[in-house]
Amino acid sequence: MSTCNLCPRKCGVDRAIKEGFCRVKDKVVISLSCLHKWEEPCIVGSNGSGTIFFSGCNLKCCYCQNYEISSCSNGKVYDTQQLVELFKEIEKSGATNINLVTPTHFIKQLIDAFEVYKPNIPIVYNSSGYESVKSLKLIDKYIDVYLVDFKYYDNELAFDLSKAKDYREVAISAIEFMCNSKVDVFENDILKQGVIIRHLILPNHIYNSFQVLNCIKEKFCNRLISLMAQYVPMGKAKGMKDLNRKTTKKEYEKVVDKFLSLDLNGFIQEMESADICYIPNFKS
Repeated sequence: MSTCNLCPRKCGVDRAIKEGFCRVKDKVVISLSCLHKWEEPCIVGSNGSGTIFFSGCNLKCCYCQNYEISSCSNGKVYDTQQLVELFKEIEKSGATNINLVTPTHFIKQLIDAFEVYKPNIPIVYNSSGYESVKSLKLIDKYIDVYLVDFKYYDNELAFDLSKAKDYREVAISAIEFMCNSKVDVFENDILKQGVIIRHLILPNHIYNSFQVLNCIKEKFCNRLISLMAQYVPMGKAKGMKDLNRKTTKKEYEKVVDKFLSLDLNGFIQEMESADICYIPNFKS
């Protein structure tokens, strides 16, 4: 019996037999692979980021914009050789990088594929921030860029929305590891190696954003920060009083003012990004 403790949930289940908290077994399941042009400019480049959307998730936020795939195992199953061929296909497409979206629960399978073939374009580890440092150490040598969320400082909010009562401490430890591992290296305005820390502004919860930004200033102020305004109610959030609307202009401006007052370096997403047209079509 092989128990899975890859993420902080530490399910301890044998994923060869049953699903973990992530809602997938031990076979890699991919819902969508595409050239994605709606990431940060230094990730997208001129051709787009070669994005692989994995099914399942170890965090499963109730408002996830990718709820169609994060809460289920829908998609195509890939073995090691098929993953390798997908990497090569993305390279040939001219993608700026290979962007692994919520890959945590498939770390071991990805390592197997990278052992067969390491792509010649940067590998982006696109993460919720709810990561085990022990697991990150396993895959770190194959990763060039960490694109990581810092969603919550308020652990009560983290539990309410993501059932992760230890999110703050776990995310800080994970981000510290990432920052210690990768220095920022740019080539023609493209991030070839480094870390970008993302934070999504949630409606009715701007004080949580203030706390996150204060923490970033204290611990990670020399790294690139991406302040995101793309929230639209999706999944369970459509029926939740605090989350069933977009962020208001007033809320947005208050968080942006906080970002600027702390003299943080990075990107501020415009309010117009809060539109479902920017959410991938997982049914295509």
